[in-house]
Amino acid sequence: MNIFLNLAKVTNIVHLRKSLLSVVKMSSEVEKAQKSQYDKNAETIFDKILAKQIPADIIYEDEQCLAFNDVAPQAPVHFLVIPKKRIPMIEKCEENHKELLGHLLLTAKDLAAKRLPKGYRIVINNGKEGSQSVYHLHIHVLGGRQMKWPPG
Repeated sequence: MNIFLNLAKVTNIVHLRKSLLSVVKMSSEVEKAQKSQYDKNAETIFDKILAKQIPADIIYEDEQCLAFNDVAPQAPVHFLVIPKKRIPMIEKCEENHKELLGHLLLTAKDLAAKRLPKGYRIVINNGKEGSQSVYHLHIHVLGGRQMKWPPG
């Protein structure tokens, strides 16, 4: 009987640790977003990934976009789809970006269909209060577990 009680305690500790780590990760992302500033001349980490100056676990590439696994995943499967043409944020999109935006979403859907057959969430952060920390438009695709609602 003691073995089962100890196992239950260990399981509770593991779940508590995961919850705490999740809160810490979220707050650090919020902090990053609060500290980041949009500068149209500043090179972003995504520019460096596109230029192959820093490594990324690339899962897809075509003439318009690049997709790669997130380095700090918030779900068992978490990848990003970014346009090769830098658009700082969804708020800055214009009429002439319609085709590119559609291409990004369809690419996210196609990649998710292969990797996440039970469902997924697509997220685009916009601005400080939207927790955008990199000012290069990117689509988060998250899945591999039950997503919670409401998300924020």
